[in-house]
Amino acid sequence: MATVEERSLFQFLLSELKPKGKIITPFNIISGLFILVGIFFIIKRLIYGLPAVVHEAPGFPWGIWIGFNVMAGVAFAAGAYTLTFVVYILKYEKYHPIIRPTVLNGFLAYVFYAGAIVLDCGRWWQIYNPLIGNKFGVNAVLFLIAWHFFLYMLTELVEFSPAIAEWLGAKRLWKVLKGMTIGAVIFGITLSTLHQSALGALVLEAEPNIHPLWWSEWIAVLYFVSGIYAGISMVIVEGWISMRAFSDIIPEKFKREYPDIVIGLAKFASGVMFAYLFMKLLVLIHSQRWDLLLTPMGYLYLLEVVGLTLVPFVLFLIGAKSRSLGIIRVAAILAMAGIVLNRCAYVFIAYKWWVPLSKRYIPSIPEIWIALTIVLVHIWAFRWIVRRMPVYTEPPEWAREDH
Repeated sequence: MATVEERSLFQFLLSELKPKGKIITPFNIISGLFILVGIFFIIKRLIYGLPAVVHEAPGFPWGIWIGFNVMAGVAFAAGAYTLTFVVYILKYEKYHPIIRPTVLNGFLAYVFYAGAIVLDCGRWWQIYNPLIGNKFGVNAVLFLIAWHFFLYMLTELVEFSPAIAEWLGAKRLWKVLKGMTIGAVIFGITLSTLHQSALGALVLEAEPNIHPLWWSEWIAVLYFVSGIYAGISMVIVEGWISMRAFSDIIPEKFKREYPDIVIGLAKFASGVMFAYLFMKLLVLIHSQRWDLLLTPMGYLYLLEVVGLTLVPFVLFLIGAKSRSLGIIRVAAILAMAGIVLNRCAYVFIAYKWWVPLSKRYIPSIPEIWIALTIVLVHIWAFRWIVRRMPVYTEPPEWAREDH
């Protein structure tokens, strides 16, 4: 027979499953229907295999789920380790108010976006193989990445767990989890530094298949550096949406501090983007591929580097100097678009670029639908948690003294 405490906890969790806020809204209706159709496609894929929903093309092993959901999604999750390093290691307390939503967003990104690997595996029920090095051995980069993903997912859960303990009112557990935060942060920073660059290393061996403008020996470093400003851009966009969506529960103190936080993030992002652009220029000079810039693929490369990296870099500077949050948001959105184009280029856009369009990999409608469904489920999960746990709101009185 369950104890009183167990019955009480059960009743609490049951009550928390009830919707909070307006149920019938345009976003809920449209996204809910979209997700239902996406679930149908996912079930169809899991039962009947990849050919049921994927546009397969010989010689193109990866598609939009890897390029967009996994590689770009993981880059956008980099805001978590970046800000935890800034707050907990460098002691910039100015950014402490956005730590929890950033870590939560990063954790969910790994759960859903890295989880998209399951859908991309032909035999998805054998997803454990990368963790044990089956078939390809423990020296493979994929083995390294698999463990980085798995361990970092657990690490971010530990980093966010004090908020879960506060939600449950578990004071003793909260003290234990709170004491683990710094260790988890250090471990998480180490893991992120490795696996952000390891994703780049994963495509190093594909040199013959990747367009020369994108391939270089410095892909791993470029992935790591670009992941930093991608994560910061994601934090800016997520914060902008949250300020509107959760305006009724966000404290006034946070609202007053938020503009300065965003301006600080814009300055940080512009500094990292300058380093990235400088590295890209050095790589281009070293490769001496200037002639390729005036080709169709060269124009796409210029769109990424100039239109979606240099332009947002300048906009970040202008926005920070003029204290214009609107300009900063535009810069963040453009920077994120540049990251999506960059990651997808390595996977299928600039991959075997010489193949005729009729024989190239082009994502099917179900593939795109599933990719966007994962994003929407992430948003729904984030919203559910924020509405219930102390993410933006103040923690309980008993936990406030250590915040």
